[in-house]
Amino acid sequence: MKTITRISIFLLLAIITASCFSKKKLAEPAYVITPLSDTVTLRDGSLVYALPMTVFTINVEMERCLEIPGPYAKYADDLLGLKNVIMSEEEHWFIKSISVSSHEEADPSEFYVIESNNLFQTNVLQLKKEGLIVDINPESNFQDVSLPVGKEINVNQFRSFDLGSDEYYQSQNDTAFRRVRVDSSYIRIPYIVEKKKKLTTDQLAERAARRLMDIRDGKIMILTGETNVFPQNEAALNEINRIEKEYTELFVGKSFVETRTFTYQFIPHKELADKHITLFTFSEGTGPENVISKTATPVILELIPEQKTKDLTIISREQPDPSSPGYDKLYYRIPDVVNLKISMDGETLYTSRKLVYQLGEVMQLPSNYILNK
Repeated sequence: MKTITRISIFLLLAIITASCFSKKKLAEPAYVITPLSDTVTLRDGSLVYALPMTVFTINVEMERCLEIPGPYAKYADDLLGLKNVIMSEEEHWFIKSISVSSHEEADPSEFYVIESNNLFQTNVLQLKKEGLIVDINPESNFQDVSLPVGKEINVNQFRSFDLGSDEYYQSQNDTAFRRVRVDSSYIRIPYIVEKKKKLTTDQLAERAARRLMDIRDGKIMILTGETNVFPQNEAALNEINRIEKEYTELFVGKSFVETRTFTYQFIPHKELADKHITLFTFSEGTGPENVISKTATPVILELIPEQKTKDLTIISREQPDPSSPGYDKLYYRIPDVVNLKISMDGETLYTSRKLVYQLGEVMQLPSNYILNK
C-alpha cells in the first residue's frame, strides 16, 4: 500500500513539473513579433520590416498656346482683305492627357520588430517578393520614378517683328540760310539741307502689303513656268515660303504652341477615401495655379474603395499578450482595389482601378509558416 502511494506521489510530481515546464515554454515563444514603438527595445539580432504604402505619381500633360498680334493687324482688312486676325496678345491652356502610375514605399506608421531565440524560418522573403511587406533596405525596396520635364519655349524671342520694309525713312531736301558778313553788311546765303523723316505706320504697312503681293505673284509665276529661270530644287521655294510667312505674320500675328508636363505625387491615406481632394487648380488663361487660388477651376481627385477586404478580421493595435497564440505571428498587409477618378468642372479627365495598400487590412500569418512547403 505504501509502495502504491509513493508511486502516485511521484507521478503527480512528474505531471506538475511537466506542466510548469510547458507553461514556461509557452511563456517564452521562439518568435516575438511586435509593432515598433517608443517602448520597444531593439536588441542585437532583431529584424525590422515595414508594411508597404502606395504612392501615386500623376503626370498632367498641358498645351500652352500664345497668340501675339502683328504690328499691322489693324490694316489687314483694308490692305489684304484678311479678317479674324489676332488683335491682342492672349494665352490659352488646355489639358491634353493625364497618366497615373504607382510605386510602393515603406509606411512609417507600420514598422515591426522580429526577435527570435533560435534559427528563424519564415516566409518573410516570399512576402517581400509579393509586395505584402518590405524591409528597410532602400536599395532593394525603392523604385526610381522618372519625372518627365516639359520643354518650355522662350516666347520673348518671337515678340519682335521685322517690319518688312526696305526703307524706314524718307530723305527730304530743304533750303536753309546762313548769314555771312560782307564788308559792313550781312547777306543770307542759301544751302541745301538733307533731312530724314521716319515713315509712319500707315506707310510701312502699305509697303509691307505691296511687298507681300509681289512675293505671291512671283511664286505663282515660278510655279506656272512664266519666268525665264526655274529653281533646280525646293530650296528657293522654301525660302520664298518663309519670307511670305514672315510678311503675312505682320498682319495676322504669330501663334506658338508648346507642351508642358506637370508632375504631382499623392499619398492616398485612409481618411481621404470617398472625399473630394483638390489636386491643383487650372485656368485656361494662366494654366496650373496654386491650390488656394480662387479664380481657377479645381481639379478634383476621388478615391472610391471597393472594400474587398472589409470582411477580413481587423488586427488589434494593442500590445499583444506574451501568452497569446498570436504573439508569434507575422504582420502583413492586403491591398484594396480603389477606383481612382480625376475630374474638372464635372468632366471626367481620368479614371482607373488601382491597388492601394494603406486602404486594405493588416493581417497575421504564423511566423513559422513557409510557402511552397
